[in-house]
Amino acid sequence: EVQLVESGGGVVQPGGSLRLSCTASGFTFSRYGMSWVRQAPGKGFEWVSSISNLGRATIYSDSVAGRFTISRDNSKNLLYLQLNNLQTEDTAMYYCVRGYRGGYELDTRGQGTQVTVSS
Repeated sequence: EVQLVESGGGVVQPGGSLRLSCTASGFTFSRYGMSWVRQAPGKGFEWVSSISNLGRATIYSDSVAGRFTISRDNSKNLLYLQLNNLQTEDTAMYYCVRGYRGGYELDTRGQGTQVTVSS
């Protein structure tokens, strides 16, 4: 059974930073691309970033490019998202999902981790 557990969210002021983590289990982590998606209150899911299975390729949505960095540690089955220069519009529940952009499996997401950007 695929299990993804997100952590690291919190409340920060605009311009602040956070590092999100996702612990994966139940599948061979290193064989899959992974993604982060987010859901703001009252809105649908928004793709944020993807990373290839070995971490050699990364892509970002236009809204976060240059501010967020995705990475992974296949030896520990961990996925990360570094969030810098956070803005109020980044406020959302953040989820990790299995798969790369265009083919991620939304139903693999965990409980999510809340990021709130507020002054």
